[in-house]
Order: sequence, then C-alpha cells, then structure tokens
Amino acid sequence: MKSTFLAVLFAFAGFGLFAQSLDKAKDLLKSKKLMDAKAEIDKVVAVDKNQKNAEVWYYKCKIYSSIAEDSALKAQVPDAHAQAFDALKKYVETDEQAVKEKEKQQLLLKLDGYKPINTIYAGFFQEGASSYNNGKYDEALTNFKGALDAREYMFSKGWINQKFDTTSTLYAGIAAEKAKKRDEAAFYYSRIADAKMSDKKYIDIYKWLANYYSQDKSDEANALKYVKLGREVYASDSSWSDIELSVYDNELDEYRKKGNKDSLFAKYEEITNALPNSHVFVYNYGVELYNYAIDTSSGKKPANSDELKAKAKEKLSKSLQIKADYSQASLLLGTIIFNDAVDLKSTTKNIKGQKPEDIKKRADIRAAATKKFEDAIPYFEKVEQVLGPQGKLKQEDKKILKDAYDTLITIYEQKNQKDKVDAYTTKFNNVDKVH
Repeated sequence: MKSTFLAVLFAFAGFGLFAQSLDKAKDLLKSKKLMDAKAEIDKVVAVDKNQKNAEVWYYKCKIYSSIAEDSALKAQVPDAHAQAFDALKKYVETDEQAVKEKEKQQLLLKLDGYKPINTIYAGFFQEGASSYNNGKYDEALTNFKGALDAREYMFSKGWINQKFDTTSTLYAGIAAEKAKKRDEAAFYYSRIADAKMSDKKYIDIYKWLANYYSQDKSDEANALKYVKLGREVYASDSSWSDIELSVYDNELDEYRKKGNKDSLFAKYEEITNALPNSHVFVYNYGVELYNYAIDTSSGKKPANSDELKAKAKEKLSKSLQIKADYSQASLLLGTIIFNDAVDLKSTTKNIKGQKPEDIKKRADIRAAATKKFEDAIPYFEKVEQVLGPQGKLKQEDKKILKDAYDTLITIYEQKNQKDKVDAYTTKFNNVDKVH
C-alpha cells in the first residue's frame, strides 16, 4: 500500500509540473515575452504525454501566431505561421478525440472568437503579399499556398461558408508563373477559369491556359477547353478565334514533326470539319496535299500523286468558296492547273513518230494543254481583281500579284497573244511603283 500511494503522489507531482509549465507559458504570452513563451511551450510539447492535451497545442498555436505577427521576432522563426497552423490542426484533432459533445468542441477557439485561425490566414496572405512585392516569388507562392490551406481548413470545419479564395488563388498563380513554375501556375489559374470568373482582370488567364496547354503540353483538348470557356465568359472579345487557330496550328506542327503524312492529313480532316468556315485551314490543307503530291525527295512522286493533286484542288476551291477574295488560294489553284498544262504539253516529246496518228496525238495533247492554260487564267485574273485596285500592299501581297502577272505573261506567250503579253509585262513592271 505504501509503494502504491507513493506512485500516485509521483503521478500527481508530474501533472503539477506540466500544469505549472503550461501556466508559465501562458503568463509569458500574456506579458508579451514571446520568445520565452516559445521556449516554455516547446519544452511542454517535447514531452510525449503532453501531446495528448488539446490545450497544449492551442497555446502553441497562439504563441507562434503572436511571434509571426511581431515584425521584430518573426525573422527568428520564419515558419511561425506554418507551425501555428499545424498546432491549431492538432488542437482541433486532439480536442475532437477527447470531447464527445459537439457543442463543447474547440471551446478555447470559440472563446477567442476564432482569432487564431483568422490571424494565421491573414498572416500567410500578408507575408505572401510582402514577399511578392519584394520579388521573392518562391516565398510568396509558399505563403499564398498557406493562406489557401488555411481557408480550405476553415471551410472543412464549417467555420466559414465560402471555400474559394479568389485573391489568394490568383496571386499563387502569378507568383508561380514569375517563379517560372508554369505547372503550378496552371494549377491555380485553372481553378479561376474553371469557376468561370468573369471580371475583366481574369481574361488573360483563359488565354494563358490555352497557350500553356497548347505549347507546353501539346494538349489540344485542354487548350480548346479554355478557349471555349473564355469565349463563353468573355463573348465580346474578338481574339478567341485567333487563339483557337493558334492551338490547331501547334497541334499540326506536332504531327508534321512526326513525319507521318496520313496522320497529318487525318488531323487536317478533323480540324477542317471542326472549323467549316475557316478558309485558312482548308487552304493550308490544300498546300500540304499538293506539296506532298509533287515531292520527289524519295526519288519519285508518291504513288497516289494524281489523287493527292485532285484533293488539293478540291480543298483550294473550298477555301475560295468560303472567302472568294482569298488571293493566295486563287494564285495556288491557278498555278497547279498551269503546271498540269506544262507537264501535259511536255509529254509530246515522247511521241517521236510522224505517222498521222502520232501527229494527231501531239495535236490532241497540245489542245488539251491549251485548254488547261485557259482554265488557269481566271484564277490569276481574280488575283489582279482583288489586289490590283488596292493602293499600298504588303510585301507578301506584292509577290502574289507579281507571280500572277508573270504566269499570265507565260500563258499568253504560249498562245502567241503579244498584246496580252505586253499589257501584263507593263503591269508586272509597275507593281512596285503602284503598290
């Protein structure tokens, strides 16, 4: 009995030491001796059995939070806000395990009017803003993350009704971008865009995300997702079509790099079906088809060269149906027909005989070639109709106009029409003067 009684006395003595030490930490906090209070509470927390006491964690939270708010002391404990937040979570966890009745849980926090968690949230945000203004973007990102974590924790416990913190999310994204952490920036920016934030200051976020997913990630689906969201939220902005085209251009570049023409053409089919009113993409598709049709880099043209050329003409004609004054399409379509005429005419060299049937074959080929030359003329004339009346032209348009005149000169030379040759030669020579 005597030994048992002594053990109980020792147990009570230990509890008394704990209570005295915690009370000392409280007194030091009350008298603003914060670093002494920190040293005292750290000693209390270091004892395993004390960690089961919710009040210990609560006062560690208050002491560290007070240090974080003190401009003279916070440099000595750079992670004071983080430690205060961690202690608060442990206080809530320990308290919930110990207290069964819900209305009695977090009593200390309720008595303080939830000041510690509000202080932690505000402290993280203010530190983030300070770091950001001083160009310390990594530190700013860490603190804005802390603010967001605190806000989400408050929401999870039912202490606030609004979970989403737009300002901290925005600045976490900006800080991450400035710290060259684009993946993290995308994470925070996407939360704003996914929430369909419509203030004018957020419009560039949607554009940034479209560019990021297109160029950084080669992720067409997500890039187009943010173009669609941006167009939905900012319907009056006229740049969405250009951004959408840029996304598709980047996607096509990826297919070009892979070198598989069938995959490239399949992608063009997908894009031109998705954008039936885009004269540019159907024109570019025609260009790609034609260039491949006449490609002899492997020693000979593709086996389906004629089929590819026919499809190229079809796409270029479609481009002109969409935009009748698209001079590039007119020039290329006319050039393809002109080249067909030249190729056809050159085959007469392979017919050497002088028999009537040989002479007839050559004559028929020349007649067919002449018909093709005539078929090409309206396309070059269309270029002149569009660009000729204009004043100052871009260098690219000047070249298109010159090429149209130059080919018309060649055609009329083939047809022995000197008046037409002279007229178009004069126009060709005057392009730089007039335009």
